[in-house]
Order: sequence, then C-alpha cells, then structure tokens
Amino acid sequence: MTKNINRSRPFDPNHEPDCNPSQNNSLSAIIGKKMQRRQVLKGSVALAITSMFASPILSAIRPRMAKAQNPLLGFKAIPISEADTIIVPEGYKAQVILPWGEPIAGDYPDYRLENTGAEQGMQIGSHHDGMHFFPIDGNSPYEGSSEEGFLVMNHEYIEPRYMHTSAQGKALTRGDVTMIGENRRDSDEVLKEMNAHGVSIVHIRKQRNGSWAVVKDSRNRRITGLTPMEINGPVRGTDFVKTLYSKDGTATRGTLNNCAHGVTPWNTYLAAEENWHGYFRNGDVDNQGNPNLPREHSRYGVSTGDTRYGWELAANGNDEYIRFDASTKGNNAIEDYRNEPNTFGWVVEIDPFNPNHTPQKRTALGRFRHEGIVFHPAVEGQPIVCYSGDDARFEYIYKYVSAQPYFAQTAGGHLLDNGTLYVARFNEDGSGDWIALVFGQNGLTRENGFNSQADVLVNTRTAADFVGATKMDRPEWGAIDPQTGEVYFTLTNNTSREADQVDTVNPRASNRWGQIVRWQEQNNNPSGNAFKWEMFVLAGPEDDSQTLKGDFLDIENQFCNPDGLWIDAERRIWIQTDMSESVINTGDFAQFGNNMMLAADPETGAIRRFLTGPVGQEITGVITTPDRRTMFINVQHPGATSTKEDFAQGKINSRWPDGNGSPYPRSATVVITKEDGGIIGS
Repeated sequence: MTKNINRSRPFDPNHEPDCNPSQNNSLSAIIGKKMQRRQVLKGSVALAITSMFASPILSAIRPRMAKAQNPLLGFKAIPISEADTIIVPEGYKAQVILPWGEPIAGDYPDYRLENTGAEQGMQIGSHHDGMHFFPIDGNSPYEGSSEEGFLVMNHEYIEPRYMHTSAQGKALTRGDVTMIGENRRDSDEVLKEMNAHGVSIVHIRKQRNGSWAVVKDSRNRRITGLTPMEINGPVRGTDFVKTLYSKDGTATRGTLNNCAHGVTPWNTYLAAEENWHGYFRNGDVDNQGNPNLPREHSRYGVSTGDTRYGWELAANGNDEYIRFDASTKGNNAIEDYRNEPNTFGWVVEIDPFNPNHTPQKRTALGRFRHEGIVFHPAVEGQPIVCYSGDDARFEYIYKYVSAQPYFAQTAGGHLLDNGTLYVARFNEDGSGDWIALVFGQNGLTRENGFNSQADVLVNTRTAADFVGATKMDRPEWGAIDPQTGEVYFTLTNNTSREADQVDTVNPRASNRWGQIVRWQEQNNNPSGNAFKWEMFVLAGPEDDSQTLKGDFLDIENQFCNPDGLWIDAERRIWIQTDMSESVINTGDFAQFGNNMMLAADPETGAIRRFLTGPVGQEITGVITTPDRRTMFINVQHPGATSTKEDFAQGKINSRWPDGNGSPYPRSATVVITKEDGGIIGS
C-alpha cells in the first residue's frame, strides 16, 4: 500500500513561509515615502519609481566609460515562446549535455528510471542550478583553457514522481512522494533523492566537431546530502551545532537545496544553501501543547509538521535519515538532532581540483536562505568583499568583509572565517548603509538577547531584524560590473506585501513582476559602510514596467520574476527568469510565455531577449569559457507543470531534452555557441 504525504500546506520552492515579524521598513515603503515629496505623473508603479531616478543617482559617481564603437547587444531579439524546446537567436546553436542521471564517476551507471540510490551517487544530480566553468589549468577561475575544464554545478531540489518506478500511474503533484503504509518511506528511494541533491563536479572537453563531452577522471565526483563536511568560522565547536553525529560541533553531513553559487579568487567553488528549512521538522511543544521551537528554527520556517520529502521516515531508521527530525528526544543535544537544522543555511566551500578536500561550511558568512554569493574583484592588500541575498519575502541583503587582506600567494578559505558581516539599509534619499552584525555592536548584546558572535551568526535574520535592515522583495542573485564595481541584485517578487505597506504612488501591494536594483559603494570602496542605489529595471508587462531610460518594456524584452544574474567581461548583464510552476503560462503570466534569458546594456539600459526554454522549466545558471565563445546555461525542472491527473495517465507536457521516447523530462545543461565562432552576445 502506498499513499502521499498529506501536507496541509504543500511545499512550494517559490513561495516560502513568511517568517519576518519585524517592523523594519520595506524597500517599497522607503520609495513611497520619498515619492510623497515629488510630483508624479499619473500611471503605474513603474512610472512612479523610475521618475525618482530621472537623473540617475549613480551617474555622478560611476567611472566614465569610453563609448563603444559597436553595440554591446549584437543579436536580434527572439520572440516569446511556449514551445517545448530551446530557442536561441539567429546565428547561434545549442547543444544539450549533462542531463540528470548522466554517469560521471564510479562505475558510470547509465541513466534509467530503475537506478538505485547508490547509482544516483555516481550520476549528475537533479534540478541543475548555479554553476561555474573552471579551466583545466587550475590557476584562475576566469583565465586559462576555453576547451577543457571542470563544470561544477548545484542541484537545488528534486521532483520525486519523475525519479521512482513506484510513482508510475499515481496522481502525484511535483512535490508528492509515495509512502509505504501509513508513515514509512522506501529507504532506497530516500537515498536516491538525497544523492540527487548537492553538487556535481565533472571534467568536460570540447571535441573536434565542436561538441562537448564528459572526460573520465578520478576527480569527477558528487557532493550530496550525505557528504561529510566540516563546520568552520565562529560557530565551529559551539553548543549551537553539537549533535549526536558531531558531539564537539565541528562536523555535519551534506548540503541541501543549493541554488546559486559563488567563485572565490583562490579558485574554489561556493555552494549556497537556500530552502534547507523544508527538509526538517521540530515537533516540540510547550505545556499547553503549542509549538515550542527555538528562534533559530522558528525564524527560518522549520516545520512543526511534515517535512518536504519525509526523509526522516525512511523504513530502515538509519541515523543519516532520522536526523531530519529535530524534535527533542534525548537528555541533551549530543543525544539527538535538535541542533541539526543549525548546521544548514550556510555557504559551503568546495575545491573542484582536490577530491580529498572536505567541504567547509563557512559560518562567518551568516546563516539564512543564501541564494548565492558574489565577490568584488580581489585587490592585493585589500580585504575580500562579497554579497549574498536571503531569498524569501521581506528578507535582507548582506555583505561580508574579511578581516585579513587578500594576497594571491596566501589566499584561501581562512579569509571567509574571520571578518565582518553587514546587512543593508536602503534610505529614502537614494543612499544606503551597511550595518555591522557584530556581537557587542549596534545593540547586539546580552541585554538584547544575543550572547556571542556565534549567536548572532546562527540567528543572522534576528540580528538583522534588530538593527533595522530594509525588508526586500526576495533578494536573489547578485552580479558585479567588472569595470565600474556597481553591484546588481535581482528581486524576484513579493506577492505577500499588503496595501498598508505601500502608498498611493507606489501601488504594487502584491509585487508579481519583480525588479533589479543596483548600487555603487561610496568612494568606490567595497569595504566601506555606505553606498548609493537606484533601480535598474522594473520588470512586468508593457503597461506596468520601466527601463533605465524611462521606457516601458516591449515585445522584444518584456519579462518578469528576474532570478539568475551574471555580468560578463564585456559588461553584458545576463538576466534569467523564474516564473513559478504555479503561475507560468496561466492568467496574466501567459503573456510572458516560457522562462527565458535576456541580455542588458548597463549604460543604456537596453534589454533584449536571447533565449527561451522548454515547457514548465526555469532558466538558471550562466557562465562562459574565458574566451567568451562558449556559454553554459541550465534548464531546471522541465515538465514541472504537468498536472497530477495527466501524470497518472502518462501525459507529460514536456519530454525535453530526450524527446518522446524518454519516460520523463530531465534537467540538463545547454551549451551555446555562435555559428561564426564569435563572442556570445556580440
């Protein structure tokens, strides 16, 4: 007998629970206050906000760039599409590589629906996301070979119905799992799901015919939800992370829900843990039977009921599975897993070139739902500076500044263990402040409920609440202009904002479309405490959007829900969209078609649609080879919009990339090149 986990509120990766009870200003409220003092033309929210930046704030402090002889965007925009395929501009071609289940290590088991959990641990994981191409030379993350290297990619989550033979013929939604009896799950199915999470590291090489293929290499490997990891930084060894598995609080197992990523100047990869909260539960109650969770669980949305996939219900009852139940069971923390959720929500450092390297969770970077992490270019003798967004509604943007300066000869992960974490406050006048989250500063004291720097970092959100950070509309990916140093962040949406959180000239009380904000650090000093900000683009339909020049988006560039973001060496801004599976191709979202990727000019604000993906997917992850003539992007969860009724009948709305002969769709990587061998986007 099987049944589905009965969730009163099914987990949706695009709609996390609202966990911010603070009264801090939201960015919309700040803009609204500012606009009250200005005369605004009658129109949409877009007109209101961009009139505020009719004379861009950053123009006075941005380095003057030489006028390009050729336009930055040299391709013809492609149309919106609902087709179940990849579409690129005229003069470009696309190749699919590394689909979920592609063998890369061990015995190299071929993909089949019947693959075991152990076999999945030797194959490419599911739901591809952020990634980077590391040239095979191994000296720099951005220089070296453009024909051979390690492609390292995150695997955010899974769609269980497409993974197991037990799901066939059942009416399952994209998040449902099957059960054995009333409250158990098949242990090997759980293992397979855990091994489909994490990170893939795979050696790839360009072939004579221009295609790319896997190279068998002992360094090819999978980092999964079971991989042993070290805890480093201020939280290491503290009572917050002591568990039955690691009684001294120095280790944990696995990394989960890795969305965007980061790349260090010393050539390592950073996997960011985003929606990790959904994998855990805590059933503790008080004397009245009410939920009784510590703030390091409740402020992050750890469930009091079912978990996302029910891993703690694995029939064999093994320790690696029961840890996802963080309820109090022993006499103290080292007799159970009450602290296991505290070992997640971090940034994980991985050395792609060293298979013996133990991944490191860098706690000085803060604990929240990291979408990714982006670095300012490293300068000899100066601190390392990087940024990360907390991808949830009404959450914050953070900056980290290392305590020690960067020197190329000695740089390493230690620079991420000792530094200052800041949170952003966006002011009414277009200025901004970085507020230090340091124990003993800005009221983060014992008198106010913070007992150590480890306490501040484990409870990063609570600390940011206390110091008055600005509540944002789901901060996603960040990117940095390599010439000006301007920082860009995508804010994908916030449908939970109520009318009383905005005013009449800023009426996006339910922000469905999203926007992109950018800022310049004061005096071009990334480690400083102040910045100037402006809106780069407000996404949305033609009558409710605004570009940098004050125009509406049009048929060549309208988009919504910006998510993935990257700026190449020639300053093209690559923007990827993530319309949720619950809304894509329906209602007001139907006008945008399938998820897409666009390119933008940072000086003119011009935007053009470059790529559209297949049905039911998200376009995510983008990087080129050092010569910029090969681009890699990821297609995540194609076919996710298939209804449970259609799934039960075998009517799947996408068979991408394998076609009608395949059982199910698969996430995969796409290689994009110009037919004339030129630079992508030129």
